[in-house]
Amino acid sequence: MTITETRTKLHDLVESLPSEDVPTALRLLESLKSSADSVPLALRDVPIDDEPETEEERAAVAEARREIEEGRVIPHDEVMRKYGL
Repeated sequence: MTITETRTKLHDLVESLPSEDVPTALRLLESLKSSADSVPLALRDVPIDDEPETEEERAAVAEARREIEEGRVIPHDEVMRKYGL
C-alpha cells in the first residue's frame, strides 16, 4: 500500500469514527506526532536492535513463550494494582 493509499484509508477511518471517539483519536495521533518530533533526526533510521540475538536471548524468549502457553502469566490488571497504577 502506498503512502497516499494509507493516508486515504486513515482519513476514511477517522471520518467513520463515532463522535465520542474523535477526541481520543486526536490525542492518540497527536502523541504519535509528538513522539516522532522528539526523536532526533539522526536516530530515526537506526534499527531498534542491530545486534545479533545470542543463544541466551533465544533461550529466554523460548522460555517466556512456554510460560505464556502454559498460562504462567500475571494478568495486566494485577500488575497495575501491585504498582498502584
